[in-house]
Amino acid sequence: MEALDPVELHRLYRGKLETLVKVPVDASLLAHWYTPGVAEASRRIAEEPMESYELTWRWNTVAIISDGTRVLGLGDIGPEAALPVMEGKALLFKYLGGVDAVPIVVRERSVEGLVRLVKALEPSFGGVNIEDVESPKCFELLERLRRELEIPVWHDDQQGTALVVLAALYTALRLTGRRIEDARIVVVGAGAAGTAVVRYLLLAGARPGNIVVMDSKGIIHRGRRGLSGWKRWIAEHTNTEGLEGGGEEAFRGADVAIGLSRPGAIRKEWVRLMNSDAIVFALANPVPEIWPWEAKEAGARIVATGRSDLPNQVNNSLGFPAVFRGALSAWASSITDSMCLAAARALADYVEERGASEDYIIPSMMEEEAYIREAVAVARKAFEEGVARRRESLKTVEEEIRELIKRPKKILRRLVEAGLVRQPAS
Repeated sequence: MEALDPVELHRLYRGKLETLVKVPVDASLLAHWYTPGVAEASRRIAEEPMESYELTWRWNTVAIISDGTRVLGLGDIGPEAALPVMEGKALLFKYLGGVDAVPIVVRERSVEGLVRLVKALEPSFGGVNIEDVESPKCFELLERLRRELEIPVWHDDQQGTALVVLAALYTALRLTGRRIEDARIVVVGAGAAGTAVVRYLLLAGARPGNIVVMDSKGIIHRGRRGLSGWKRWIAEHTNTEGLEGGGEEAFRGADVAIGLSRPGAIRKEWVRLMNSDAIVFALANPVPEIWPWEAKEAGARIVATGRSDLPNQVNNSLGFPAVFRGALSAWASSITDSMCLAAARALADYVEERGASEDYIIPSMMEEEAYIREAVAVARKAFEEGVARRRESLKTVEEEIRELIKRPKKILRRLVEAGLVRQPAS
């Protein structure tokens, strides 16, 4: 197939989503789906709001909320321009996780306004995905919404990135004979993703003294002036030895380097200062902090990027569809850190079973069974932690998860075969 023009492809389909009726319809059934029969469903929900999970689509539906202030590598491009990205996110939710997702882009930019807006939408949805909201606003927004809503709230640049990075790191550490408790780790980048990765490293057992974080000004340490917000938090929870300086000081004797910054932020000469069998994740996209071949020439054994055309793609799409699938199927009131850690471990265990190698430390986006295992692990943890509100057994939930993840692919295949979804011209 010849290379396709992405703009013309979007123009051809005029959006990536549409709503489809999922129930049989005839004259008699319409009287049940709408007036007068629907009134009884409404009365039941009025008496017990949780019935909305049984009688409407709420149980399986997520709102994707964005103000368009930090879109992909494009930055602050506004809500209308963010809509194609949110549509793409919704496509991945459905195709990979069997989750119905509704893109909602808004002109509201203040934290207070966004909190008020999302709280007003809560009765329509079973979960909320905050997407492409600028830092540091995204930190407060996530914290507020997780505290004030009774449904799962997720920010992919934080929880999603951290989960998938941790999953890949588990495998890389196994392959190099290390334990996370002993590994010395450098994180390059102290934005939303970098901060979340640090949090998850600590939750997973990494020692505060073994983590060093760098930003554009060098190593973050308690004595550095001008620190505030999450950078102050990083200073208080990492680098307990008070290491100062730049890349040379940070990378010397490190086992792992995780780049969540910008192209060129990791230098070849710094990688040479790392321990043998070094692990380097260069996750800036599309141009990584260091190219894999440069890192390997400098002595790295295992390298990952965010690119689909290179081995070991650390991609958030391995996280959010399955995490929400598990949370929604459990009717979870929240997505806890423990649920995310369980998801990361499930991905790593799946890779181990499949035969982990230096070029296979994390599943690809097309490995359906990985999503099923991950979603089941999330649901199981939700039941264990008491945040699941589903009355059925975990076995029933697991069976539902498997069917719901497989279903969108079956439907799309039938629609393509019937000519109801056109294939783009080659």
